Amino acid sequence: MPAARFLVTGKVQGVFFRASTREAAARWGLDGVARNLADGRVEVLAAGDAAGLEQLAHWLRRGPQMAHVESVQRFDWNEPVSPGFTIA
Repeated sequence: MPAARFLVTGKVQGVFFRASTREAAARWGLDGVARNLADGRVEVLAAGDAAGLEQLAHWLRRGPQMAHVESVQRFDWNEPVSPGFTIA
């Protein structure tokens, strides 16, 4: 199953970014986790079909209404991803 790690930079903490990411991931049947990092970024690990990951990657570039995304880095992820989508 394809998986990716995303690092999202900008005004992405305190704007419901993680919860909105969980909702978006559920729409595309993805498993994973979204967590705040100490440096102000949000890290998203996601696994599922390639089309779903592409949809999520596109969505992360916008984020929820109150967010201001400056950049999204995407990396291949080869570690297991837990079933479901959680917020850490």
